[in-house]
Amino acid sequence: MKDKYQIIREQAAFIAEHQLQTGAIPWYQGGIIDPWDHIECAIALDVAGMKKEAGRAYDWLKRIQNSDGSWYSGYLDGYVPDLTKDANFISYTATGVWYHYLFTKDEGFLQEMWPVAERGLDFTLRLQQPTGEILWSFDKNGRPWPGALISGSSCIWQSLQSGIKIAEVLGREKPEWSIAGEKLSRAVRYRPELFDRHGEDEQRFATTWFYPVLTGVLEGQAARDRIFGGWDEFVVEGWGCKCVSTAPWVTMAETTELIMALCLIGELDKAKMVFDWILPFQDPAGGFKTGIKLPEELIWPEEKSTWTSAGVVLAASAIAWRDDRNGG
Repeated sequence: MKDKYQIIREQAAFIAEHQLQTGAIPWYQGGIIDPWDHIECAIALDVAGMKKEAGRAYDWLKRIQNSDGSWYSGYLDGYVPDLTKDANFISYTATGVWYHYLFTKDEGFLQEMWPVAERGLDFTLRLQQPTGEILWSFDKNGRPWPGALISGSSCIWQSLQSGIKIAEVLGREKPEWSIAGEKLSRAVRYRPELFDRHGEDEQRFATTWFYPVLTGVLEGQAARDRIFGGWDEFVVEGWGCKCVSTAPWVTMAETTELIMALCLIGELDKAKMVFDWILPFQDPAGGFKTGIKLPEELIWPEEKSTWTSAGVVLAASAIAWRDDRNGG
């Protein structure tokens, strides 16, 4: 396997090259900026020790937060082409802030970003239903989408846990977040009928499969059962993970997230095997190719996205962390 630390440095450098003067990190040069992928890139920068660049990314989020605590789903060249307010995108700031604190131990940063993360999580919980699930988003007219996603709700649960940890460090009281998180986890674990009721997952997205494991909602045997129960549906041996089960398109981002989920359930050898599958997709000029259509073996799309590189950084670091714990 190629040296994982070298891969982390290379891909973090690729992300940093695309960071704008504002601190924002677009998908690619001239591309859109969405809050979730922007934060994923910031976490990757922290993993690689690029704390200054990561800090600039969070400063950008702080500056552009809406007065109601939300962010829009997409930004481009100083304007907003997508006025949707995605609950998962908005809550994810708490996860990014928590990880930046873990890497920097900068409590001043945590104090500064507390109201930003708090408003984001409080806004997100406006979409929680009495049965626990959290609706996908508000549209541009402020109307809630009537359905909830397992992938998004799982990620929101992780963000709530991050927010609770931030509150504990700062001595703040947010018991409602713990209550909301418990209701949400019960819905994801035991009430699948509450999710994807309006055709949101008609194509069978891989993230619906592994996100409850990746985010920690499912652990132990339940997590293992879920991963191996969907393996044959989503994994193309020798290539990686499909984005959706209904199309033969293997994507690097989903594959890297699957690698992290494998690390979480203790399947390190399988995680390394899958990581080796994606190494040929590294571009000599920087970044990773986004995906490949099979059986034609057609690279598509041509753009190499920063969020794909972020996924590679996080997957490589997850393997490295497991290796270190195992003395490897």
